[in-house]
Amino acid sequence: MKNIYPLQRAKAWRSYLGGAMIGAFFGEDGVRDGHYPEEWIASVVPARNAGRPATDPPEGLSMLKDDPGVSLRDLLAAEPARLLGDVHVRRWGASPGVLLKIIDAAERLTIQVHPDRATAAALFNSPFGKTECWHILGGRDINGERPCIYFGFKPGVTRARWEGVFAAQDIPAMLDCLHRLDVRAGETYLIPGGIPHAIGAGCFLLEVQEPTDFTIRTERTTPSGMVVPDESCHQGLGFTRMFDCFHYDGVSRDELLRHWRVERQGDTLISHEQSGCFAMTIHDCEQARTLPATGAFRGLFVLSGQGVIAADGERQTACKGDQFFVAASAGEVQLLPDMAMTLIEFAGPQCAASQEN
Repeated sequence: MKNIYPLQRAKAWRSYLGGAMIGAFFGEDGVRDGHYPEEWIASVVPARNAGRPATDPPEGLSMLKDDPGVSLRDLLAAEPARLLGDVHVRRWGASPGVLLKIIDAAERLTIQVHPDRATAAALFNSPFGKTECWHILGGRDINGERPCIYFGFKPGVTRARWEGVFAAQDIPAMLDCLHRLDVRAGETYLIPGGIPHAIGAGCFLLEVQEPTDFTIRTERTTPSGMVVPDESCHQGLGFTRMFDCFHYDGVSRDELLRHWRVERQGDTLISHEQSGCFAMTIHDCEQARTLPATGAFRGLFVLSGQGVIAADGERQTACKGDQFFVAASAGEVQLLPDMAMTLIEFAGPQCAASQEN
């Protein structure tokens, strides 16, 4: 019985520019910044891009490396209980409840927000919102400026003020409503659904998130001058209801850092308890390491090095940039480095049998 599924790379078109550092990460020569600044890992979610022609397979959707005509979404739909675990399927159905992305921004992303779960249920009929977490891998200076992020309303920002600066398309005023933070490799930030944010130019990061692409944008034009279609701003909600997706509780800079900058605890970058949605762990392996059987699925992404991933007698070679879905039916998982190997492990909502009730 197969338990380890290698996945193909899944690029996603976005309105902002980037991607050169992703090309360098994968060892590709001559990759320039363009409109493919993201790769989606273990994704069952197609990218939502209003006005873009449909592709086959849809952009952003992960396909099996050993069976290129089959998507991870199709695979999970065929055997949800074995692959995801009985408890998970009873709560969440055939979705893993998590998505990992690698993002390289050569320009600041448009200011945006994603719905929390309650808002997503009410407005999009979705069990998942889009709480997300950024783990900074590195970056580059753009036009002499260091990588930074914007997020969280400052105290005093009301819905009326936010709607007003949107109507005026006063971008400096929008940015002034948010906190700006310089970022460094190794830092991790949690961005709950409802919190406005923008990844700044020069950021190279991993994003772990709930598995949706509901993105409300407040800029009608990207920093590089691309017009953002109305649908891409309001996602079908209209220009009034889209403001229901924002949380208008402003915080000080100190409160923001205390609540949403996540300190690494051992190998844990973010835990289920911290996010309420997902978990992400980093494994720095100089010697063989065993990941215990949990009865839950896991995603694995190789950040560096090479070696073998093994479970129940099955072995898969693993090199930098490789990604795998490991079934809930797998027993212990062995990480066997040929040389020092670093992997990211990510997990969906916590659904252990002990937590079912």
